[in-house]
Amino acid sequence: MAQLLQHLINGLAAGTIYALVALGYTMVYGVLKLINFAHGDVMMVGVYMGYATAFALGREVRSSLVGVALIFAVAMLGCALLGFLIERFAYRPLREKPRLTALITAIGISFALSYGFQLDIGFLPGASPRAFPEVIEPREWIIIGDRDVVVWNWQVISFLIAVVLMVGLQYLVFRTRFGRAMRAVSWDHRVAALMGIPTDRVIALTFMLSSALAAGAGLLYAIKDTSVSPLMGLYVGLKAFVAAVIGGIGHVPGAVVGALVLGLVEEFVVGYAASTWRDAVAFGFLILVLLVKPGGLFGRVAAEKV
Repeated sequence: MAQLLQHLINGLAAGTIYALVALGYTMVYGVLKLINFAHGDVMMVGVYMGYATAFALGREVRSSLVGVALIFAVAMLGCALLGFLIERFAYRPLREKPRLTALITAIGISFALSYGFQLDIGFLPGASPRAFPEVIEPREWIIIGDRDVVVWNWQVISFLIAVVLMVGLQYLVFRTRFGRAMRAVSWDHRVAALMGIPTDRVIALTFMLSSALAAGAGLLYAIKDTSVSPLMGLYVGLKAFVAAVIGGIGHVPGAVVGALVLGLVEEFVVGYAASTWRDAVAFGFLILVLLVKPGGLFGRVAAEKV
């Protein structure tokens, strides 16, 4: 029973990080019907921004509450700007083009970021993995029994930060004027424009918000995993995309549920089977869900006229 509880805690901690990245996929797909495959690499850029900020602050300052908040703020604001630039100069000119064109562009941006950051030129970090600086000192906060169940401080902090960001996003989408405009654009951006909604601004802000969430998720992942590399965005981004599809791409609560389920499935596979099976079981679970519910757990399959 203690082992099961420990795996539940570890799975939820991993699932909340996947959820923040999956929400970015869901938001962009909701407003543009575009799978932004560069999203995971934007997360990677945010991690390197946090990495540079942490070293610039020094050991004492970066471990303080102000230092941690500053690291998150710099990374999230920097990625919000990057998301705006990607949308403005890469996706907006292709908005009326076939969806395949935008999809290929997204893949191109993903490769440009992930492999461009492997160049050891100027401010680019190079291909070698780096250890993320210790921002949150690991401590055991909760111990049950004879160390049968251990909850670390970074797990609690990551979970709380992720929950606050997800609740804030839910409030923004369903309780604010911008959220109403976002939902109107997701329904039909052409009709929304005729109704006076500034669709370009709404779509740009959506990209900025999703990119900021990705940066926050990337920092939480780096604090947990401690290893940083230019290809980390491909791995985490792909898993988050799987989570979004499981929950129902375009469905905000579904992305969260899908990410939590994926985190638990991976943790149980590692705990009760073998770690080498983690990825195979994760994608196998995706196939199983889509066979039963093609639109995902919360999605709907809509017929389109062609």
